[in-house]
Amino acid sequence: MQEVRWDPLSDVVDKRRVKRSIKDLQRIKMWQLIILLILASFIAATFLRLNNIGMVERRTAVIAADERGDEAVTLQRLYDLQQHVSSHMNTDLGRGVYLEASYNRALQDWQQEQYGDRNPNGNIYQQAQEVCAPRFSSYSAAYLQCTTNELAKYPAAEDPADGSGKPRQETYIYSYVSPIWSPDFAGWSVLICLLIALLIVVRLIGLAILRLLLRRHYQSV
Repeated sequence: MQEVRWDPLSDVVDKRRVKRSIKDLQRIKMWQLIILLILASFIAATFLRLNNIGMVERRTAVIAADERGDEAVTLQRLYDLQQHVSSHMNTDLGRGVYLEASYNRALQDWQQEQYGDRNPNGNIYQQAQEVCAPRFSSYSAAYLQCTTNELAKYPAAEDPADGSGKPRQETYIYSYVSPIWSPDFAGWSVLICLLIALLIVVRLIGLAILRLLLRRHYQSV
């Protein structure tokens, strides 16, 4: 059985390598990395904010087109919103964009059809308008609610359970999924922040391990 001998010269060489590794890690100053991380974080936050502002602007354009009643423009604005949200991070729509004006118009058309001349009780829709119109100076959600309340006092021309085609609010809500990460300015700047933060962690752990090794293993050399 061969005897293993302790070689002090080898330990001295290893100790020098450990010290050299520590010096190499210390060449990159911690304060430099922290400043880089702060700058990168500011840039990333700026681009993320711009992504969100772009979503808000496009959502506002959708609502404005819907209120004007221009279906073609509304569809185009919805497409623009979908393209932006699906290709940029930090553009979450929350509960989505609600085409309230389109729903109100569809509901008004349905009410006029169901409670108009086809209704066996007469044109109830016109009667409801005569009640509500003097209370409001212009068409609004409150006016529509007043009309709905008046029409509820009478039966519709068809039973809603039989498929009368009454509009549903959920069909006028559009929601698109925003990616967790996107290959745009915001995405790359966030990635740079993560890399710098990882470099800081690796540097701290590496220095701690090397110093611990130097103290415990080579302290007698």
